[in-house]
Amino acid sequence: MARAPLVESKNLNMSKKLSSKLAERLLLQGELRMELRLRRKAEGQLTVLKLGGSVITEKDKPMTAKLEVMERLAKEIVDADAAPLVIVHGGGSFGHTIAKKYNIKEGFNEPSQIGGFSKTHQAMLELNRLVVDALIRNNIAAFPISPSSCITTKLGRIEVFYDGATKRLLDTGFVPVLFGDTVLDSNLGFTILSGDQIVAALAIKLGAGRVIFGVDVDGLYTADPKHDSSAQVIPRITLRELRALLHNIGGARVDDVTGGMLGKVSELIPAVEAGVQAIVISATKEGNVYKALKKEKVSGTLIEKE
Repeated sequence: MARAPLVESKNLNMSKKLSSKLAERLLLQGELRMELRLRRKAEGQLTVLKLGGSVITEKDKPMTAKLEVMERLAKEIVDADAAPLVIVHGGGSFGHTIAKKYNIKEGFNEPSQIGGFSKTHQAMLELNRLVVDALIRNNIAAFPISPSSCITTKLGRIEVFYDGATKRLLDTGFVPVLFGDTVLDSNLGFTILSGDQIVAALAIKLGAGRVIFGVDVDGLYTADPKHDSSAQVIPRITLRELRALLHNIGGARVDDVTGGMLGKVSELIPAVEAGVQAIVISATKEGNVYKALKKEKVSGTLIEKE
């Protein structure tokens, strides 16, 4: 019993040392995070880059990725050295085909859809892995984030979006990579959340300066260029003009449960209203993504508030 105070004293000293080390570690981490935030501020505002599913997959061939295109895009991204950066990619032939087969977008209506929900998510995880692998091979600190783990919707619209992990990854110097995904929905049970809606939400929540939409056409047109040879690219458009044009923008002609260009452009409106500059370019053309990230002149459509 007489030795107890010595034991207590040793434990107390050890506790103080551990507390001191922990305090030093937390201080160092805090200083590092502050340094990274200052570096991000010096580097400029966040850019959100969307890579369309039709760009990185063969949309008419289920579960077929364009690996060469992914590699080229990764090289353009690393060469542009744009930071901070968040990447969001579409589902293409990996997600949309399965989602449409099981009517996932319409919500949970019958037990057979449960397997379809899981299969769609698994397909998107596989596509995301291929995208992230290409980025990492090119020395980009890409890190995947599954939207189904941090986002829930209500009637298909984002209701809850935990962005803490995305912010921390950006602060640490990573490039978060998100994607269109299957998500739980408070009214529908579950549904499909498009990468386009995620892009706009990220741009607003994280205070992005620009959104780059890399699609398979040269920008917005006066009509659908895939079905109207007289269609012309619109180099610049305001929100007011965009709303007037929306009825002329064609929906998707293949299995795209997110509405094709009509859906993409409609989802951009809240971000542009918040002051985010958006540009729609063809990511199928070599060098376009690099030029857009470098803020160089590139063929496409610039969308601004006014």
